[in-house]
Order: sequence, then C-alpha cells, then structure tokens
Amino acid sequence: MNFMTLFLYGSLGLSLAFSFLNIVFAPDISTAAFPVALLFSAVLTYFSYFQMYRKGNLAVVFLVRKLYQYLPFILLVAFVLRRAGAQGTSHGFDLLSVLVWLLATICGLGVQFLLGNKRLVSTFPRWEEFQQEREHTKSNKIKRFFKELFEWVDAFIQAAFTVALLNIFIIQLYEIPSESMVPEFLVRDRVVVFKTASGPKFPLSNVGIPQLRSYGRGDIVVFRNPHYSRDRQSEVRTFVSQLVYTLTFTMVNLNVDEEGNLKADPLVKRVTGLPGEQLMMVDGVLYSRTADSPEFTVVAEDARWAEWNVAALPEKTLEHVQDIPLPESAYRSMIRCEELKNQLVYNQVRQEVLQLVDEFVAVRNQLSGLDSAAPGAGTTIVPMADLFEYTFFSRSDEISRRLLTVDGGGRWFKEYMTAWIDQIPQECFQDNGMLVGGDRYSDSNFRLNLMAKLAFGRLVVQNARLTASGTSMAGWRQDAVRMAALDEIQMLHQYLMLLDLRSMPVFPANQDGQPAYIPENSYFMMGDNRFNSLDMRHSYDSRLVAVTSFDPYSLLYYSNIAPQAVGARDILGTTVLRFWPVNRFGVPGITGKE
Repeated sequence: MNFMTLFLYGSLGLSLAFSFLNIVFAPDISTAAFPVALLFSAVLTYFSYFQMYRKGNLAVVFLVRKLYQYLPFILLVAFVLRRAGAQGTSHGFDLLSVLVWLLATICGLGVQFLLGNKRLVSTFPRWEEFQQEREHTKSNKIKRFFKELFEWVDAFIQAAFTVALLNIFIIQLYEIPSESMVPEFLVRDRVVVFKTASGPKFPLSNVGIPQLRSYGRGDIVVFRNPHYSRDRQSEVRTFVSQLVYTLTFTMVNLNVDEEGNLKADPLVKRVTGLPGEQLMMVDGVLYSRTADSPEFTVVAEDARWAEWNVAALPEKTLEHVQDIPLPESAYRSMIRCEELKNQLVYNQVRQEVLQLVDEFVAVRNQLSGLDSAAPGAGTTIVPMADLFEYTFFSRSDEISRRLLTVDGGGRWFKEYMTAWIDQIPQECFQDNGMLVGGDRYSDSNFRLNLMAKLAFGRLVVQNARLTASGTSMAGWRQDAVRMAALDEIQMLHQYLMLLDLRSMPVFPANQDGQPAYIPENSYFMMGDNRFNSLDMRHSYDSRLVAVTSFDPYSLLYYSNIAPQAVGARDILGTTVLRFWPVNRFGVPGITGKE
C-alpha cells in the first residue's frame, strides 16, 4: 500500500467516522451537524476515491485538492454545531471527536502534499500528458470569469477559516473598549494576544492544547469575565461574536447582553495576585502574605502600574483620555483624608468623644431641663437605616435639632458617640496598640468611621452651642467651627464614595481565624486605572453595609466589594503587541508606569 492509498483511505474513513459521531436527535441547531459532515464526506469520497483514485479521472485533481483544504474547516463547523444545541457532550466524547478530527486533518494534509504540483507526476504517471492536452484546449471568457470569481471566493473563505483557527489557537486581535488600563492602554488601542501557551480549547469544549505557562505579577492578560453566566446558549453567542469580531479586524462586536448593551467580556487586566497569596489593599497600597511569610508586606512593584491620579498624567496622554475619575483637587482631598485617618490615636479619640457627650448633655439640659434616662429611650431617635452616610450627613442639622428637643436625644447621642469604646480590645488604646480587627483594612475602616463620628459630634455640639446662645442663621453660616466640621463631613462623604476602589479587605477571607490563600492555578487581576476599573475587586451589584463591624452605630454605605480569583482555564492569553495606533506601537507591560 503506497502513501496515497494510506492517506486517502485514512482521511475518508476518519471523515465518515467523525460524521457519525455527530448524530443527535434534538429540535435545535445541533441536528445540522451530522448532515453537514456526512454530505461533505460523501462529496469528498465521490470525487477523491471513485473519480480520481478508481477511475483515474485527472480532471478532478484540482477539485479534490481544494476539498481536502476544506476538510478540517468543515469538520470543525460540524463540531461547533453539535455543541451549539441544548444537549451537552461529555469530556470523553469531546476528546474522541477532537482526536478523530486531528487524525483526519493529518491524513488530509498528506493527500494535499501528494497532490502538490511537484509530486503529481510520481503520483499519476499520466499527469504530464494530461496537462499537455489541457493546454491545447481553449476556454471561453465565461469559463475564465467564473474560474477567477471562484478563486476569489475560495481565497476569501479559506482566509476566514484560517483566521478562525489562528484566533482559536494562536493569536487574537482585540480593541481596548474602556479606560480601565490607562495609561498602558487607551480606548481603541488594538493589541495582539498570544493564546497558544495559555491552553486554548476547541470551541464549546474543554479539550485543546494543555496550559504551557503560568503567569507572573504584572502580566497583562485577556480572560473571560466571571460575572457573566456560562450557559450553553451564551457560550455559543460569545463564540460567534468573537469570530465575527476577529474576522472584521475588531470592527464589528456582536457580543451584547439581552438588553443590547456590549458585554465587558473578555476583560483585559493585569495580574496582581498569585497562587498561594493572601491580599489586602489599604489607601491604594497592595499588601500580600503567604504561608511561608505570614506577615503582610507591601507589594512594591504594584506601584509601578497602579494609576491613582490620572489628572497628573502627561498632556500627550490626557489628550486621549475621555474620563478623569478624580480632579487634582479631589485627589489631594483624598490624600489629606487618609493622612488625618492614619494620625488618629484611639485614646485621644476616646477622650474627645467623652468631652463632646458631656458638653452636649449639659447644653441640652440647659435648654430642656432634663434628659430622659429611661432604658433604651434613645435607640429610636435616629433609625438605623438613617445611618446611611449620605442621609446621615445631609440631615445632620435636622438630627441635631431632634437630639436637642426629643426625649432621649442626649442618651442616643451618648450611645452613638461612645458605643464603640467597649467593642474593641483595651490594647488598642495603648501607644502603638494592636490593630482593630487584626489587619490594616479593618483598622483603617474603623478609623474612617471614627473620623465621621468626631466630625458629626463636633457639628452637633457646635449647633447646640449656637442654639443656646441664640445665634442668628447668618451667624450659623459664618461660624468657623461649624464650617470646619461641615468641610470634614464633605471630605468624608467623597472618600466613602471611593472606599471600595481605594481599599480591599483581606482576600481570600480568613477561614475559622486562619489565613486562606488564592488557590493553585488561580490569579487575581486589577486594572491599572484603579478608580475607573470594575475588575476582580467588585461585583456588579451594590448592597448597604456597615463601614466597620466594630461599632453598633457604624455609618452605612453602598458597597460592591466582592473580590474573586480567576482560574487559569479562563485566561485566554497574554498581550504581546500594541499595533495600533502607529505612534503607540510597542510591547506593553515592559517598564510599567513612567
């Protein structure tokens, strides 16, 4: 048996076997897989075996060569169709299908090789004679026209299929859709993503090239957004949209949700957390620890990439930035808030809140005669829901009047200002005492809540003083102490809106008091533009939570903090080249932020 016979029989037999692997009876698109594969196999068998091989019809050689060029593509289409329906397939079945596809493709390449122009004479001894006969046969203009048209269409279709295979297994083009990676990537930058080493899979299956690499901190990766569902229907839509996206050179994006909005999928972010690490971020500084190094230490290299002050970027970069999350003044206010927060001394705060309570109760008693001391009388003066920071701050003057005039107001103010004192260990009141909650994040949020408590207490007491002295409203508006408290409240309100972007709790969260770590072969990603990146720190839903759990009267704020890791199997590849615009051509992620 010669090589032609071996490759021909092998390719036809495997093509037919692949067709029968795609038999399914279901009222959906998957039913089309079997007839597509079988029809192509039948055409291929008829022309290559019966016409060319058995009858020696050399006129079909070019057609057979063309059919074999399409063999892997058509079978891959059938593979996708079979898995696009409601009925899934097992991993073992997918593996078998891929092996049959791969062997059929190899045999098909062998046939193409033997049908190459330089080898046709040895394969078919009559080939030269046949060619001479063809040269003496004149073709009319119509035949030449359709021949050229067919060649153009064929070239386009093969290019599309080839690009699809490259897109799945080797490289893919992406257009940057958002400013989450400024200044590394700007909106509409186009990048090349290398996929082979990341273990790409056959469409709608888990069978493919094994993962050949791990990822380091600082790598820029493209990965599937874990916030979206992964049901079969959505996966089919995602595959089709990515295929169209690549074939149109990133010009057409069909990856939309049920409401027609573009999906943020896949995402382009930077690896900031590695397997075996536990992370935490406070005041924009990333910390990590491992089982071998149990103390949290600063991840120094993260500062190379994290961009907190976009407004300070060079003018040539800002020309292409559409959204500056924080003006320079707001950035300075944020830094000032963090400085004040970190300067708090718990023992001094305790002394001040006790003084504020004593003074408020004295002024209140002076105005109303006597405050109620009935057990629990003050607990409903301000409903817990009103401790939502915006409501609480915006109604501070109204709450002040209520505390001065409603029975139990003095008791509520005392509980609000001092309840935290018994909630934390006494060691926290010592110089260089222990951290509240045992970590920097918990301690930082506790301090932030105390800052709000002090600002509110100072305002309430000053309002009480002004009320007792009969100061006019004009005097209220000009009072320096009151204005300072209001300014601090405004600063705190702005900071609380940034809190979940500026800081992140310990992740993964401790379990039974013991550290937990990012699982093996999983990673944590963030965007460089930290104030404009909805990344693995966040969920897409917000909920009302307490700033700190160590104060029963803690302020509340809307939080979407919900950190999660991404498995390596969801990483599609790494960015290797920014090719557009030309003036930004280069390899991303080498030097980090300038």
